[in-house]
Amino acid sequence: MKTPLLAGAALSLLTASALAADLGAPPLPYPPAPPPPFTWTSCYGGVHAGGGFGQANLNDTVGTVSGVSGFTSANLDTSGWMAGGQLGCDYQFAPIWVVGIEGAGSGGHIGNRTTIAVPAVAAGDVATYKQSTDFLASVTARLGYAWDHWMLYAKGGVAESGNNYYVFDAQQNYNFQANDNRTGWTAGAGIEWAFWEDWSVRLEYDYYGFGTKSVTFIDSTISGVTGPLNVKQNVQVITLGANFHAYAGP
Repeated sequence: MKTPLLAGAALSLLTASALAADLGAPPLPYPPAPPPPFTWTSCYGGVHAGGGFGQANLNDTVGTVSGVSGFTSANLDTSGWMAGGQLGCDYQFAPIWVVGIEGAGSGGHIGNRTTIAVPAVAAGDVATYKQSTDFLASVTARLGYAWDHWMLYAKGGVAESGNNYYVFDAQQNYNFQANDNRTGWTAGAGIEWAFWEDWSVRLEYDYYGFGTKSVTFIDSTISGVTGPLNVKQNVQVITLGANFHAYAGP
């Protein structure tokens, strides 16, 4: 009885070995797919804050204020802060080039005041000129040079500012006031770093040019005098910002 059993066992082993040889070795697992390369193609939204400075130079060419103030021009250097937000979209169309469009708005206070001696009007008298920019907005196109998670970019487009003006003198009892929203242009540059998943930070410089505009001033005291003054304005702002990117690469 043992001989047939041993023979059967040997035959089973031979059959199993042959079958295993026919099936081959078990397949090796596929290696994981490499992650897709990072891309700046995305839409984003974020916030920014920083400081600014500029000039707001006043010139009275028709005698609106000079008739009572005794001066015809004043040069004013301004400074202050701005904070706001931005929305935009970028498209990386080549390994290193990125194009995009962005809208931004900021509120704050970039302003100053200066005094002008007017002894010809009254001995020891001074008039005060005060200006502030409280709002900046822009719509810009931008072009970026990207390497991995970093991007250098330049931008430019149309801009708007909201401003308040005052020329007053307590001794002579006049208080000319005005406000305007003016349209101009802006150009700037920055560097941006995508530091974690869909988040990036950026440092940016922007120049806003608004040229010379005629602004209507009104004396809010008893005189009620109204007339135009020319104001030449520019603003420069440096901001630090952060963006959240939708549909950005890993």
